[in-house]
Amino acid sequence: MKIGIIFGGRSEEHPISVKSAQQVAENLDTAKYEPFYIGITKDGAWKLCDNPATDWENGPCRPAMLSPDSTAPGLLVLDDGKYETISLDVLFPVLHGKQGEDGAIQGLLELSGLPYVGCDIQSSVLCMDKSLAYTVAASAGIATPNFWTFTLTQTIDPDQFTYPIFVKPARSGSSFGVSKVAGKEELQAAVEAAREFDSKVLIEEAVVGSEIGCAILGNDPDLFAGEVDQIALSHGFFKIHQESTPETGSDNSTVIVPADIPAESRALVQETAKAIYRALGCRGLSRVDMFLKPDGTVVLNEVNTLPGMTSYSRYPRMMDATGLSRTEVIDRMVSLALATKTR
Repeated sequence: MKIGIIFGGRSEEHPISVKSAQQVAENLDTAKYEPFYIGITKDGAWKLCDNPATDWENGPCRPAMLSPDSTAPGLLVLDDGKYETISLDVLFPVLHGKQGEDGAIQGLLELSGLPYVGCDIQSSVLCMDKSLAYTVAASAGIATPNFWTFTLTQTIDPDQFTYPIFVKPARSGSSFGVSKVAGKEELQAAVEAAREFDSKVLIEEAVVGSEIGCAILGNDPDLFAGEVDQIALSHGFFKIHQESTPETGSDNSTVIVPADIPAESRALVQETAKAIYRALGCRGLSRVDMFLKPDGTVVLNEVNTLPGMTSYSRYPRMMDATGLSRTEVIDRMVSLALATKTR
């Protein structure tokens, strides 16, 4: 089976995507799949390369693009001044953040007519915009933080909030542009930091509780929940992928898998994660991040529709804890994509 693995991209999460693709390459069953690695540079150029190495752009690459013509699906590769077509059976967009999880690449993949791993356009858009995800989840009876959204032209009154609060880009990932604000004198700087990544700013109350997550794999109604994880903080707040060498660990957090919570809380977290996944229309896979409050209430934090797949990422580690190999998880993701196409 010919699988196109798309990685890189133009978002701030480009280097994380490359690391994720390296793990996919390492764990892909090459007896079953013939991989075609399609790297997108930070400038947006598409290239067919040998592998997703850290310096992949400096290796042998050819300009390539995905055909948007569903009557002639496949990869168009420039070779000796002419485009040749490489047929593909399925696509795996190993992309994070903007243009990777926000519905943009999913729109192109839909036009291509090829099945692809992960959420569709609608669920990608909903989950990428945290305020939309909160609104839809709340309508399904799921607890969310109190929140406010602001555009570039709106004035923010610092006296309207009870501190501490979190200020975030509404549509970004991996904690880029996120600040914890202890008092109103810190608010303006936090808003400016968020606006570096998005014109829409989300301000939300600080939820008191444990940060927990649950990896979900499947298409409704058959969903498989990975083991629940928990973020143990020494200080500050959890900032994934913000370290210079995240492989060696974080300076303020440790991820505990399985989470150190009671069995009944674990079951509630898994069922809540499935309910959130269904409410937002997710398919294939997602990582659902939540808070577990001292009273046992589970509150939505955010949903990552194509979470990190790096060696240290939370999603694969939660699946590892269930006994599934990473090769088997990838195989299931591809099978789910093919099943969606045949519906």
